[in-house]
Parts: sequence; structure tokens; C-alpha cells
Amino acid sequence: MKKLLLLLLATTTAFAQIDRVEPPFWYAGMHNPELQVMFYGKNIAQYTPSVSNGVVINNVVKTENPNYIFVTIDTKNVTAQQLTFSFKNDKGKAAFTQKYDLKARRAGSATRESFTSADMMYLLMPDRFANGDAKNDNTNNTTEKAERTNPNGRHGGDIKGIIDHLDYIHELGATAIWSTPLCEDNDPRGSYHGYGQSDVYKIDPRYGTNEDYVKLSGELKKRGMKLVMDYVTNHWGAQHWMYKDLPTYEWVHQFPGYSQSNYRMTTQFDPNASKVDARQCMDGWFVPSMPDLNQSNPLVLKYLKQNAIWWIEYADLDGFRVDTYSYNDKEGIAKWTKAITDEYPYFNIVGEVWMHDQAQMSYWQKDSKIAAIQSYNSYLPSVMDFTLHDAFGNVFNEDQAGWDSGMQKVYDNFANDFLYADINNILTFVENHDTGRFNQNYRNDFNKYRMGMTLLATVRGIPQLYYGSEIGMAGDKGKGDGDIRRDFPGGWPGDAANAFTKAGRTAEQQQFFDVTSKLFNWRKGKTVIHNGKMMHYLPHDNVYVYFRYNDKETVMVVLNNSADAKTIGTARFAERLNGFSSGKDVLTGKAVDVTKDITLEAKSVLVLELK
Repeated sequence: MKKLLLLLLATTTAFAQIDRVEPPFWYAGMHNPELQVMFYGKNIAQYTPSVSNGVVINNVVKTENPNYIFVTIDTKNVTAQQLTFSFKNDKGKAAFTQKYDLKARRAGSATRESFTSADMMYLLMPDRFANGDAKNDNTNNTTEKAERTNPNGRHGGDIKGIIDHLDYIHELGATAIWSTPLCEDNDPRGSYHGYGQSDVYKIDPRYGTNEDYVKLSGELKKRGMKLVMDYVTNHWGAQHWMYKDLPTYEWVHQFPGYSQSNYRMTTQFDPNASKVDARQCMDGWFVPSMPDLNQSNPLVLKYLKQNAIWWIEYADLDGFRVDTYSYNDKEGIAKWTKAITDEYPYFNIVGEVWMHDQAQMSYWQKDSKIAAIQSYNSYLPSVMDFTLHDAFGNVFNEDQAGWDSGMQKVYDNFANDFLYADINNILTFVENHDTGRFNQNYRNDFNKYRMGMTLLATVRGIPQLYYGSEIGMAGDKGKGDGDIRRDFPGGWPGDAANAFTKAGRTAEQQQFFDVTSKLFNWRKGKTVIHNGKMMHYLPHDNVYVYFRYNDKETVMVVLNNSADAKTIGTARFAERLNGFSSGKDVLTGKAVDVTKDITLEAKSVLVLELK
């Protein structure tokens, strides 16, 4: 009985000493065998760690905060098993222990495939997409409560809501889902967007559980689809448990305390920039409620690397979209990115580089010849095509072609494709959760929407569709972000209409859905679109013609952006039409004779599979 009492006392003491262990577990057989385990508990730094089973400790770091200890072990040739960390006091006596699991990896984990130009990525905001479980709308351990009438508050959408409508997303032609962050964000206001995370190892309980996230990944794979996590390396939220008890003063950038970023990302590579301006961009905080992480600190960088890799293994992820990529410490974020792609050679990562110049954006793509001038390589496989997004902004309202307006604006964007190291691996989009909504800009004009979707579906890159665009959803960014992040109709019990079903859509919504679905389902099997070459012709009378082609197929795309019907002579395109006599229009199924002049109605398109 005495021995049992002592054992129970020891167990109780152990739990009292360690409040958190991160990563909570790890995996055997990783490419990089070094594992940094962070232990957090009151005055834990006074103890000396050791580990069982002959595993070697390479390094122990204690900071000025006695509540942290970072223990780096070597897992090379260590099989999946349970380890035991033991902690001794200053007298060399055992004080407490902590079990730690090394798990087995999935078969083929290291060589997992990722999203490519063969995919169409569907971007959704989980809080605004669908509420599958009303019971988790509010939880005791999170501050902000659901208030659907508040456009900037929580509305209750969750992971179950996404799972419930995967067949809808699949029917639309999407092959991958990018969800805005799902990890816990315990900010008192605006926490629905998820970018102010308070625990990066835990799914927000208002969305569900970690197990629900794993289930989402599995359900997608059953449908041949992929899951892309929105990862935030630049900052956390002010409610992050670690920010409230920083491991070290240098864990976040201090000025001291808060100083806002100047948002001038050009200072990252401007050879004439002052150091003070460059620092203000990289180290300044995005907003006051988002402490800026210091990726130049080895402890922080290792923590972020391991957290990202842990989620890939745990949730069987297929890719990352990285928020505010170009605001990070540029050397630190390159190391973070390379650490992931070293572990997973085919894993794709797309970075948000919100700039308006192709040379500046291409600087951030892996193996950029422009960045090489400064001996820099970000190792980032993909960037977001913001200049194409800029062209989409008002081009279909420009009825008259000018030197740099109308379809010439689109042509000029593609003329700079030579600047990118991998032009097929960039993310293209007409809108996202931070921009004005396409259908708002064009007043839900279906013809203009059809032009936009045709362009998006047929040019180089990886197309991304923002939820609701496919049913004509609009929203005025001038009224605030909440208006461009409206609830999907039918996602909540009691909604007046359910646009997830054909029966629940209006005729206008169905028209938008049909053209979107037709284009992107057709695109799925078209390698000529995924990685074929492109040849385009200078727009005449606001009519833009381009070809996608390879050794086996040729597709001709014609967009008439004029307010009038136009007739185009096909002799001009002989370079690509040679040997073809007709084409089948993807959208209508009609045959078109390409040896004769082609007439198009105003604001209309042709997508011709040539024969």
C-alpha cells in the first residue's frame, strides 16, 4: 500500500510539473532526425532531463523564463515506440517523468503528392460556409460567442459543415480545398477568420476537434481530393498562451513592445533601402493584436518547422498556403520552407506575396533568377498571381480597347511570364477572402462572370475559386470584410434557401453554377491546360485570342470583351490553326468552322477543342 501511495504521489507530481509538451508526439523515420521537444511548466528549468531507451540528447536550452526547457534529441534509427523523459532535481534525484510517443508514419508519407496545376482549389471560410454542428457554436474555453447577425462576428460554421458538403464541392469541379485557418483563435473579436491563432497544435473547438480535421482529410481523399492548410508563420494572436508567458524576450519582435509594419515589402530586396525601413517591414507587427514572430531566433524557427511538419504527418495534408509570406524574416522563412520540402520533396507550398509587379512577385518563387542576383532563394514552390487578379478587377467593364486597357491589360500580364522560374506553379484567382468580390465589381453580370471563369480555367497556373462565386455571391468590401465573407445560403438550419442543391438555387444561381461546373470539370482531364504551352495574339477590337497546346491537343480560346458583336478573321492565327478545320465549343457542344470568319456576340467566349 505504501508503494502504491508513493506511485500515485509521483504521478500527481508529474502532472503538476509539466503543463504542455510540444510537439505533443512525433514520428519515427523522419529525414531530419533532430527533434526539439519543448516542455512547459512552473520552474521546470531547474530540472535536468534525460531520455530512455538509449536515445541521445544533443542539446538542452534554458532561457530567461524558468518555465521552459527545450530538449533536442536524435531520433536517427529510433523505431516507433514510447520514450520516457526523466527530470532530476539539483540533487540528482528523480523528480518526475513524461511519456512521449514516436509514432509510425503512413506508407509513402515522405513522397506524398501535392496540389499541382492539374487541380482547382476551392477556398472557403469555415465559419461562413456551413454549420454542421450547432452544439459547438459556443464553448466554455473560448471567448467570442456566435452572433450570426454580426457581420464581423462568429457565425457557427464548422468542419462538419464542410464534410457535409464535400459532394457539392466535388460536383463543382474542385479537386482541392483551401480553408482559412482552423486552429484555435481566442481573440475576443473577429476570431472567425482564424489568423490570430492562440494554439497552433489545436483545432478551434468551435470548428470541432483535431480528430474532426483528420476526418476531413480522409473524406477528401475518398473523393480523390486534397486538403491544403492555411499556415501562418509571420504572427500569432495576442491571446496565444505562449505570448502570455514568452519563452524569451526575442520570441517576438520588440521595439520594445508593439510597432506596426510599414507594409513596404519592396524593402526586402530593394538594394537602396535603409535598414530601418527594411526592419519595420519584416519585424513590425501586422496589426496590434498579432505579435510578430521572430523567425531569426533558432528556437522559434525550429518550433515553426516542427509544427508545420507535425500537421502534415498528423492530418495527412496535401499542401500549404502561407499567409503574409513576404513579411517574414526572409532568411528564416527560406529555412522554414526548405525544411518542409526536404522532408517532402513533392509537397507544394504557395505563398501570399501581395505585390503588384511580376518581377517583385517572382523574386519569392523558388530558384528565381531575379532573387539569385542577390544570392537569395526562398525555396517557395509557388506564389499567388496578384497581378492577374489586378487585371481581373475592372477589365470586363472596359468595353473599348486602349493601349493598356481592355483585353490588352490581360495580354500584358502574360507577356511577363518569363520572369517566373515555374510559371505553371502559380496560384491564379479572380478574388479571395481579402479582396473585393468579382460579382460585386461586375454587378452579377453573368456574361462577364463567364468571361472571368473561362480565362481562369484555361490559362497557366493553379486556379482558385472563392466560395459562393459559383452561385453569384457578391459583397462590398467597402462595407468591411464581413460583407465579402457572407454565409453560404443553405449552410444553416432554417435558411430560406439552400444553394447547395439544384432544387434550392434560383435560376440565376444555377446559371452561374452550371458554367463554373462545366469549365472546371472539363479542365480536370486536360493536360494541355495543366502544363501545355501558350501562344496569344495581340487583342484587336478588344477581342483576345490565345491557344493552349501540346503534342497531342490544341485548345483555342476567344474572348470578346467588346460591347458589340465582333467578327474575327481566322487567317491571322494560321500559325496555330494549321492542320485544323473545326473545333468543338466546350460550353455549348457546337461545332465551329475555324477555316472561316468567326462571329461572337458581345461579352462572350469560345473554348474550342480543335480537330
